[in-house]
Amino acid sequence: MPAAPAPTVPRFRSGAGRICLDFMRTLRLRGADGATEELDTPGALAAWVAQLGPYPDGTAIPAPAPDELRRARAVREAVHALLTAARSSAGPAGCPPGERELLNRAAAAAPPVPVLAADGTVAWSAADPVGALLADIARDALSLATSPALDRVRACSGPHCAAWFLDTSRPGNRRWCSMETCGNQAKKQTWRTRHASPAGG
Repeated sequence: MPAAPAPTVPRFRSGAGRICLDFMRTLRLRGADGATEELDTPGALAAWVAQLGPYPDGTAIPAPAPDELRRARAVREAVHALLTAARSSAGPAGCPPGERELLNRAAAAAPPVPVLAADGTVAWSAADPVGALLADIARDALSLATSPALDRVRACSGPHCAAWFLDTSRPGNRRWCSMETCGNQAKKQTWRTRHASPAGG
């Protein structure tokens, strides 16, 4: 009997609680020596949109032009600049003018639109799936930066992560972006440290 195929593992991380925070995660370990660009090709951007966007499974997402990839990265960095300023004493007004203008332009584009099918289900569509999702991301960032939810944005305590996420736990003391990844790794490391054999034992 042939072995069952291994489950498909999503290429990109999700679950930050806001689409703008998930998009920020595509630059891993931002500012560190080991920073990794996940949106390294137009095809990678299309794959991210297909995985995390609202479009139905199987929707063909055309790879954008290289200049659209550059714009998407610029929007991502503008999101980071806005939320960094918003979380500081400067508040949202501290967002640099160039980044603010870029986010406003992106947010002004048409977002994905809901379409009600005959069977009563709703699907999302857009003539430009990538540009529409960037509009959603920019709008989400503007909303988050100016809402009380900003106080619940945390940086993961994982030493090899630091991704931002929205803490929706009741006590508001969540430390990990995901218990299945960073939280589990931290627990394993704590267990190993506690049960390590004494030197020379």
